[in-house]
Amino acid sequence: MKLAYFDCFSGISGDMTLGALVDAGCPVEHLRGELRGLRVAGWELTAEKVWKNGMAATYVKVTTEDQSKHRSLGAILEILEKSELGARVRERASAIFRRLGEAEARVHDVPLEKIHFHEVGAVDAIVDIVGACIGFEVLGIEKFACSALNVGGGTVKMAHGVLPVPAPATANLLQGRPTYSNGIQKELVTPTGAAIVATLCETFGPQPAMTVGAIGYGAGTADLEGQPNVVRIMVGEELGVRKGEENGAQAGVPVLLLDEEIAVIEANLDDMNPQIYGYFLEKALGAGALDVYTTPVQMKKNRPGTLLTVLCRPGDTDGLMDLIFAETTTFGVRTYRAQRRVLPREWVSVVTDYGDVRIKVSRVNGRIRHAVPEFEDCKRVAEERGVPLQRVIADAIRIYQAKA
Repeated sequence: MKLAYFDCFSGISGDMTLGALVDAGCPVEHLRGELRGLRVAGWELTAEKVWKNGMAATYVKVTTEDQSKHRSLGAILEILEKSELGARVRERASAIFRRLGEAEARVHDVPLEKIHFHEVGAVDAIVDIVGACIGFEVLGIEKFACSALNVGGGTVKMAHGVLPVPAPATANLLQGRPTYSNGIQKELVTPTGAAIVATLCETFGPQPAMTVGAIGYGAGTADLEGQPNVVRIMVGEELGVRKGEENGAQAGVPVLLLDEEIAVIEANLDDMNPQIYGYFLEKALGAGALDVYTTPVQMKKNRPGTLLTVLCRPGDTDGLMDLIFAETTTFGVRTYRAQRRVLPREWVSVVTDYGDVRIKVSRVNGRIRHAVPEFEDCKRVAEERGVPLQRVIADAIRIYQAKA
C-alpha cells in the first residue's frame, strides 16, 4: 500500500503541501489540467525551485483575480460537487473542507451550515486543497501518516483579529495529536495544513516502517532563522513488521503484514426502529467507517438490545460519534483504541464468460493467502447478463485459478 509520511518539523500549509507533492513527482502541467475540472476561473499556478536555509525545495504559488474571500462551506462543497474532478479527489477535498468547517463551528459555537470561511474561502486556498488531493491521486497514495507538528508561536493576524498561534481552528483540528513549539514566533501550521493532516492521517508520530521511493520538499513563504521553512513528504510502500517467523521469514524481517491503530466506537441501543440501521450503516461507511456491525445484548431492566460497533481511523472518531448521536437514539457512546493486523491487498482483473471481474488477492512473502472475487463486480455482471450470481462468482474463481 502506498504511504505518504508528512514530516512537519517546520509546520505545514496548503501551498507547502502542494509544493512537496510537485517536488515528489506530480507533474505541474498535469496538475493544472486536472484543476481546470474545478470549473472556477481566474487563477494561475506556477512552480519554481527555491532555497530555504541551504535546502532546495519547490514553491508553488497560486495567483488569483478572485476578490471573494468569504464563502460558506455549502458553497465550496457545491463547487466540488459540480466539478469535473475525479471521484476520490472530490471526496478527499470535500472531507477536508468539512473537517475544517466542523472545527470552525466548534470555535465559534455556531451550526455547521452557518460557517463562512474567510482566508480559506478564497480561490487560492481552494486550489491548494484540491491540488493536494490531485497530487495524492497522481502519486497513488492510499494511506497517510504524520510526524509531531511544530506549530510555532506568537500571534497571527486573521479576519477575526489578532489571534494566538496556533490559531483557534488549527488548535481544534490538532487536538489529540502530538504538537510542539521550538520557540519560533510565527504561525507554522495553518488551518489549511492542519485540516489536511487531521482529515487524512491515520497515525501521528515517528515515521512508520516503509520503503521510501520519493521525497518532496515544499517551501513556505517565510524565511525562518536557523531552519528551512519547508515540509517534507516521503512517499513509498508501507511495511508491516511482525516479530516471529512467518513462512520461514526470520524474526523481525518485514513480511508485509500491516499493523495499524484503529478506533472502536460502541453504543447500546434498545429503543430504535430497526429500519434505521441500514440507513445509518450507509451513512457511517460514507463518513469513513472501516466497518459497522451489531451484536444482540441483554440490557438493564431485562430489555433485549443491540450493541452498535463502528471501527474507524482515529482521525474520524469525532465525526462518526456526531453521526451516531444524530442518526440513532443513544444518549452516550464509548470509544477506545485497538490494534489491527491486515493482509496486503492487490487487484487482478479476469475476463469471465459474462464480463470483467476484479479479484482481491492477498500475498505474504510471495505466497497467496486469499483470492476473492469482488462482490459488486459479480453482482453487476450477473444483473447485466441475467445469470445467477453464484455462477458468475464460480466462473471468476475458476478463471483466476487457471491463470495463477
